Amino acid sequence: MASKKREIQLQTVVNSQSLWDEMLQNKGLTVIDVYQAWCGPCKAMQPLFRKLKNELNEDELLHFVVAEADNIVTLQSFRDKCEPVFLFSVYHEIAFVDSDAEDGEESPYESAEQLYSIAIIKPDAVIARKSLEIKKKETNVLDLFYMWSHNTSGSDLPLYRKILEAGFVIEIEDKRVLTEQQVRDFYSRIADQPDFEDFVLFMTNGLSHILVISQGNEEQPAWEETEPNPETETKVYEDYHHEVAPPTLRKEKRYSLQEYLERQHISQLCDIEESIANVNKFIDMFFPDFKSMKNLKLEKILALLRPDLFQEKKENVLGIIHDEGFKILMQRPIVLSEEEAQTLCKEYENEDYFENLIKKMTSGPSLALVLLRDNCLQHWKELIGPSSVEKAKTSLPESLCVQFAVEGLPINQLYGSDSLETAEKEIQYFFPPQQTLALIKPHVTQEQREEILKYIKEAGFEITQMKEMLLNEEAADKIYSKIKTKDFYKDVLEVLSEGLSLVMILTKWNAVSDWRRLMGPVDPDEAKLLSPDSIRAQFGASVLKNAVHGSSNIHEAMETINQMFEVLVPENPEGN
Repeated sequence: MASKKREIQLQTVVNSQSLWDEMLQNKGLTVIDVYQAWCGPCKAMQPLFRKLKNELNEDELLHFVVAEADNIVTLQSFRDKCEPVFLFSVYHEIAFVDSDAEDGEESPYESAEQLYSIAIIKPDAVIARKSLEIKKKETNVLDLFYMWSHNTSGSDLPLYRKILEAGFVIEIEDKRVLTEQQVRDFYSRIADQPDFEDFVLFMTNGLSHILVISQGNEEQPAWEETEPNPETETKVYEDYHHEVAPPTLRKEKRYSLQEYLERQHISQLCDIEESIANVNKFIDMFFPDFKSMKNLKLEKILALLRPDLFQEKKENVLGIIHDEGFKILMQRPIVLSEEEAQTLCKEYENEDYFENLIKKMTSGPSLALVLLRDNCLQHWKELIGPSSVEKAKTSLPESLCVQFAVEGLPINQLYGSDSLETAEKEIQYFFPPQQTLALIKPHVTQEQREEILKYIKEAGFEITQMKEMLLNEEAADKIYSKIKTKDFYKDVLEVLSEGLSLVMILTKWNAVSDWRRLMGPVDPDEAKLLSPDSIRAQFGASVLKNAVHGSSNIHEAMETINQMFEVLVPENPEGN
């Protein structure tokens, strides 16, 4: 009698269309044994089902059902079959609720239809990917997944395109060194493991990549209800000789991120958090401005002040740019070559004044700017107005084109990228990225190190690679080759031997000069007088313990990076 009771509890009987429709609302996975009255359910599989049920102990997520095809319209295609068929129904109720919100309040992260996941690519995976040719252009992090896992240089289909095709969207991403508290919070589920403290040390001394990924709005192609195809049905559990039909009933919109990465065999590269409450918490932790940032359409474009305007009204224009909400990420005066001027002025090449325009454009420095703003491209076009003064006076008389018109040249004295694709190419051309080697010394505490890394990020540097290491004499010689014959070098070695140093490759336009400027003078006391906001002024203790070090010039940076990271670094351009 007890045995009979257990069998009833194990498998729910569905023998009508209404019960079938109700069953499809089961959350999680439902395994359905389709039977007919003359044959009955498959009893041979019940011991296996019971074993799975007991081992997994997931009553709310794993269900077993016996369904009588004779009485259920949906299953009419399975009638008159000589062998039982097993179907699988997966239903995932998508909801996104703020764990801290009051009842009835809207979640801070959009509607209940939106589901997010947090992915952290760990430092060892970041380093492995960087050993490949991954910086031909600005490579998306999911391209790197693909290249790393398939040992390619990127010629194959980028994985991020696969993920986008599957309906996923990268909402925001950032590359950073996690703080100790962030690691402990995110990985609290494994805090009781014996090597957890070593893991925390590992995660806080390397570069991780954090992504917020959503499932998008479009549904994945769903499995449709079809008659089972004998050619595609597969035999399982040969001892029982029962055919299992391909899954035909699926209520879930798409795979979760974890499932998708597992199906792509790359889930080992990162750690995923998909629990709704935890995702909310970690979005707040990693991206506290996520809601406002998500609603922004931040864009970067190239802008240019032509020579006459740059010489006469630069400060006026820069003031307007600031007041209009643009952020100037980079700027440089540049004397254009004739070819560069012709490229930027191509729209005027059929005008009578074109030759005179090119002479003007090459007569002195222009000011190139990289601007950042919400919907930057459109706002800049509206601010500066049309390309000709005549059109601007008619259509946008308040535009900068009219305001800063120059006598004798009927064109707009300000230029802007005409598309985001063009902007990317122009920024790459006029502000070519450069790399330098940076070092945070052993005497710097963990808290100070985190502050220095924050300084680096705020200054616009990308930390391309990073590793923590004890700098013995051989390694130190590679970094300090210029002073290794000096009498005081032994004191430098002694300081470096006191603990682990953090060695980094920093990438940015004009990286060598900008990093030296951010470091400040060698002597911290001098730095406090001459550059009080510099790193050495803030964290240096003495000339030897001055917190940070950096390459002196481009050649030294390239040579040292190649020696310390043993990768081929593209030639650092000195500028155009």
